[in-house]
Amino acid sequence: MREDLDPQETQEWLEALDGVLKNGGRARTAFLMKRLAKHATRAGTELPSAITTSFRNTIEPNNERRMPGDLFMERKIRSMIRWNALAMVMRANDNNEGLGGHISSFSSSATLYDVGFNYFFRGGEKADLIYYQGHSSPGMYARSYLEGRIDETQLDNFRREVDGNGLSSYPHPWLMPDYWQFPTVSMGLGPIQAIYQAHVMKYQQSRGLVDHGDRKVWCFMGDGESDEPESLGSIALAGRERLDNLIFVVNCNLQRLDGPVRGNGKIIQELEGVFRGAGWNVVKVIWGRHWDKLLEKDTTGLLRRRMNEVVDGELQNYKANGGAYTRKHFFGKYPELLELVKDLSDEDIMYLNRGGHDPYKVYAAYAQAMETKDRPTVILAMTVKGYGLGDGGEAQNEAHSVKKLDLEELKKFRDRFGVPISDDDLKSVPYYRPAEDSPEMVYMRKRREKLGGFLPARQADFQAVTTPSLDTFSAQLKATGKREISSTMAFVRMLSSLVKDKEVGSRIVPIVPDEARTFGMEGMFRQLGIYSSQGQRYTPHDSDQIMYYKEDKQGQILEEGITEAGAFSAWLAAATSYSNHHYPMIPFYIFYSMFGFQRIMDLAWAAGDSQARGFLIGATAGRTTLNGEGLQHQDGHSHLMANMIPNCISYDPTYSHELAVIIQDGMRRMYQDKENVYYYVTVMNENYAHPDMPEGCAEGIIKGLYCLAPSALKKPKLKVQLMGSGTILREVEAAAAILKSDYKVEADIWSATSINLLRRDGLDCERWNMMHPESEARVPYVTEQLRGKQGPVICATDYIKSYGEQLRPYIEARYVVLGTDGYGRSDTRAKLRQHFEVDRQYIVVAALKALADDGQLAASEVTKAIKAFGLDVDKLNPLYR
Repeated sequence: MREDLDPQETQEWLEALDGVLKNGGRARTAFLMKRLAKHATRAGTELPSAITTSFRNTIEPNNERRMPGDLFMERKIRSMIRWNALAMVMRANDNNEGLGGHISSFSSSATLYDVGFNYFFRGGEKADLIYYQGHSSPGMYARSYLEGRIDETQLDNFRREVDGNGLSSYPHPWLMPDYWQFPTVSMGLGPIQAIYQAHVMKYQQSRGLVDHGDRKVWCFMGDGESDEPESLGSIALAGRERLDNLIFVVNCNLQRLDGPVRGNGKIIQELEGVFRGAGWNVVKVIWGRHWDKLLEKDTTGLLRRRMNEVVDGELQNYKANGGAYTRKHFFGKYPELLELVKDLSDEDIMYLNRGGHDPYKVYAAYAQAMETKDRPTVILAMTVKGYGLGDGGEAQNEAHSVKKLDLEELKKFRDRFGVPISDDDLKSVPYYRPAEDSPEMVYMRKRREKLGGFLPARQADFQAVTTPSLDTFSAQLKATGKREISSTMAFVRMLSSLVKDKEVGSRIVPIVPDEARTFGMEGMFRQLGIYSSQGQRYTPHDSDQIMYYKEDKQGQILEEGITEAGAFSAWLAAATSYSNHHYPMIPFYIFYSMFGFQRIMDLAWAAGDSQARGFLIGATAGRTTLNGEGLQHQDGHSHLMANMIPNCISYDPTYSHELAVIIQDGMRRMYQDKENVYYYVTVMNENYAHPDMPEGCAEGIIKGLYCLAPSALKKPKLKVQLMGSGTILREVEAAAAILKSDYKVEADIWSATSINLLRRDGLDCERWNMMHPESEARVPYVTEQLRGKQGPVICATDYIKSYGEQLRPYIEARYVVLGTDGYGRSDTRAKLRQHFEVDRQYIVVAALKALADDGQLAASEVTKAIKAFGLDVDKLNPLYR
């Protein structure tokens, strides 16, 4: 801070401001401050880039909403929860394997959760949605144990999930589908999911689909977690959209895993500036009520100055080193402060509490957050990591890794929280639950009954949706004739049909990041409108055109801007609406395939955990179809990444009839048959003619392989099996024509719509056969389809060879795979396919070489073909170029 050149003038300004506060109130004061700031800016005065307030509580003691419940009863309950959480983790570690578990995160946040459970978190049909901080899961289990929802056997099976009666390490809906709603332990995913959940809820409300009333989305996160880009990357959206249904609670225990979050600064002040600048209501809960009397007695203002001076690293030292150390190093800087605390013992100073551990302060903050309109709220609550663990971990750098306490530390913990367990029983670290009719149990149940029911809780089932028949896409089942269209355009036409369907039309959610025109979707702008919470407050420059940019409060399209993580989070919110809102939605997120799984794999994994239902459409897919964008844009591996997610079903179709069959069957499986899967389907921007749907091919399309064009000759001398997908299938077809005309080699042409599904089927058969050695062996679908077919099998795709190589164990003939290994680059499609050696000429050479290796053709014939095509035999492998 610069030196005050005129203290008297400064004092006059401060006294004037005090006068406005006294006579005009806080609202008038805020108004004048804003006007002064605007006036100063116009005059060219440089203002701070982000406004922060003093390092003090936002809500003054005289403005606090009073907590109506029984503080002492709630402390008893909270202490029992703390004990049972600790006992559960310690018992899980009391074996040779040491299954782990985390104590310190919940220790710091127990009050933050407890006040919410007692007064604010509503359950029942329209429950609030709560994104719990992942490492706090032991505390949620401990509360559910007291409530009778979880028994001791389950607690003892914490992190023992394989046999089916255990508790998952963190919030995982896949493992506990009736309990957890959102997977949050991967840092940053909870905050961004929460923001877009609140956003999609406003979207549903505006469209009249779901009446959410005043439901809230609560997100609990750690201050260290704020370093993840996903944590803060979308807070501007929440401020811009005025998401007053969203409340963040940041547990500022000032520590991450290895040490302080901001040892040399103040993370709470930093976060205040960031959130305030993004348009959020910021409530700081820093000091507990034991500080209020000291602040009231401090006539010099030095206590507030000292609070502003101290950095987080020092704050941690004070809690770690005790009251005497704090007296000397915090209060001791100014003699007046030592005088202020002369009547306090070292123990009294040690227990000057932080705001996040004071239920009165937390209640006041939550109450204000609930009443705030037209903007989201963030509560920055200062706590102590490992609170209550004493020398075993309180405010220690290693607190995050603490799994157990020794007997003496355990006694101190028990005594501090008044848990009625004897010294003799302490060694076994028993759980504690009082009698069902005890005052504590009665009180806790009444609090939850008043709020609508127990939490966490997830609704797994939903009312099935009658999905459209394949006839809905009758236009896509027919040949396009001379018209050439891309599979992306075929998809857009299918989407247009779906939004008009009486059964599912309103449930369709088209989502794009900022590429609707790239994907040919601009025709939907006027038809469906782009959702905007404010409607359209301007006249778009293209308003005189048919496909103008139309924003609308009831718009159906979610255009989320250039944010793949944000758009995916919006998709995820819509894809889990069936569970969270009892209203199934059918979201289609369309994106550059390269910027899907590669960019947001962690969220895609969370979608599987969340049991999402919907379609991811990877557009401009493949390494060679996007001819001009180059290395960063060209995708040759997204299908392999999709295959990492067990319940993600992926397809790489070529023709519109394949796409139609896949999407119709996907809707049936997800929304009518209620299968826990979601879909990844790739489409391309290359235009070509599409054929009629061959008769009887639907089953093969769905299973991943069908014969698109069998050879006309029944017993040719030379024959191969050519397999392809996506745009490379057309190169396969062209190669078959060359083989026939120039080399007298016949070919069956196979469309491999999903090599991933064929691989999974093969693995499933292998496993079954291994476990049933005396039963008739099961045959993989791909093996069955190709068994007895003449000639070697050549597979060519627009993806790296590992994609096609997945089928090698299940193909009995010679098997050759072509793929696009290496970095992409910009050029024409023909040049790219030649470079990556997947074009028709390379497919022909691969087929001839396979025949030669089988002894059916002289090797010299392959050499002749290479020369005839002008292929450079010394060309460097594209993998290394």
